[in-house]
Amino acid sequence: MFAAPYCAEPLRPAVFLDKDGTLLDDVPYNVDPDRMRFAPGAADALALLARHPLRLFVISNQGGVALGRFPYAALERVEARLHAMFASCGATLSGVYWCPHHPLGKVPPYTRRCDCRKPAPGLLLRAAREHDVDLASSWMVGDILDDVEAGNRAGCRTILADCGNETEWQTAPGRVPYALVTNLRDAAQMIVETFEYERRPPRRALPDAEAAWR
Repeated sequence: MFAAPYCAEPLRPAVFLDKDGTLLDDVPYNVDPDRMRFAPGAADALALLARHPLRLFVISNQGGVALGRFPYAALERVEARLHAMFASCGATLSGVYWCPHHPLGKVPPYTRRCDCRKPAPGLLLRAAREHDVDLASSWMVGDILDDVEAGNRAGCRTILADCGNETEWQTAPGRVPYALVTNLRDAAQMIVETFEYERRPPRRALPDAEAAWR
């Protein structure tokens, strides 16, 4: 008896979303689910993205763990609330990835440099491995250039939602976004339009004589 051949899941595109300032209103070090509110345009963005076969992930630095602002366990309630917020828009949250580290923290073992704190791409690469994501067809959307750099280094297309949270503008070739918009709703519109365009079958080339009659 022969074993059935293994068929790997086809890679799928994804949208990676920064949490604070992009998806949610930025409330520093907040882990209270009752204070979590969508940023302007974010709920509409999720509803739009939900109508397309795109995996959705939240990618977030949570250095407050290393800094002693809150315990890592507090992020469980935040994650649960995120799932509920996505569901309220008809969207499915495929995963949430946190980086609890900070090089200037005071809580071992979280006080260290790592490969997952944005602008490093570690969280995106991990999500791609665990969920069969096609990074080249995926997008990273964030409100600061560290988000852009993380997405670029992971091999995604990147969008900067320039809502005023980027104040340092430390530019470099790897920190240039594919596009710049004002909020997540505009980013989602660009993503779905690009997705639909790239999925169109190529037009059949017409012979010269046939083309002349068209």
